[in-house]
Amino acid sequence: MKGKLLLAALLVSSFSVGAAEQAHWGYEGQEDPAHWGKLSPDFSLCETGKNQSPVNVKGALKTQHHKLKLAFQPGKQQIVNNGHTVQVNVSGGNTLVLDNDTFTLQQFHFHAPSENEIDGKQFPLEAHFVYKDQEGELAVLALMFQQGETNPQLAQAWRQMPTAVDQTAVLTTPLDIKALLPQNFNFYRFSGSLTTPPCSEGVSWMVLDKPVSASAEQIAQFRAVVHHANNRPLQALNGRVIID
Repeated sequence: MKGKLLLAALLVSSFSVGAAEQAHWGYEGQEDPAHWGKLSPDFSLCETGKNQSPVNVKGALKTQHHKLKLAFQPGKQQIVNNGHTVQVNVSGGNTLVLDNDTFTLQQFHFHAPSENEIDGKQFPLEAHFVYKDQEGELAVLALMFQQGETNPQLAQAWRQMPTAVDQTAVLTTPLDIKALLPQNFNFYRFSGSLTTPPCSEGVSWMVLDKPVSASAEQIAQFRAVVHHANNRPLQALNGRVIID
């Protein structure tokens, strides 16, 4: 059963790799975000989409919405360097309830600097926790890191961070996701897209308003492994409403 769950997680890892791998894409040169929409017909939304991510979270509409219902289960975790980011694939049991719909965590990965901004502020590192429901709909929980004290949870994963592309490792000590998140937080919510090709829309985004810390050394270690900034530039809201 665990093998099946890990296989499912690996399949969903296409969120950060791009669901259409026939066309190469990246963050530099002729394969950078400005060219994604022309690299393949499958990537056309990267250029023509009107509900694209990431965004600058500002002018959020105050609403009364439920707190996030998050549940976490310890399990096997595999850390992967896929050439675009460092990603951690997880086993089952980690869930998020949104609008009475249950989503299960598939993987989480990182971007440096952050892709989303809050009131025009960009952070040195951002994590995306990718959830999927039974119908295949996606929800992403975004966590910002500010430079400060060493993050003990990142430290556990970074010890085994693969330095070569397509290299993987099973984490000896799985990262405690609950301990990684801030103890108290609000979140901003909006409809968006994948931030990598094929830039599919209809993704439910939640950006936590409270950052956590990561040391300058931890941020530098990630950037040294990825070799380049791996953030997509901000996308226009095009009339979308962000709720707080």
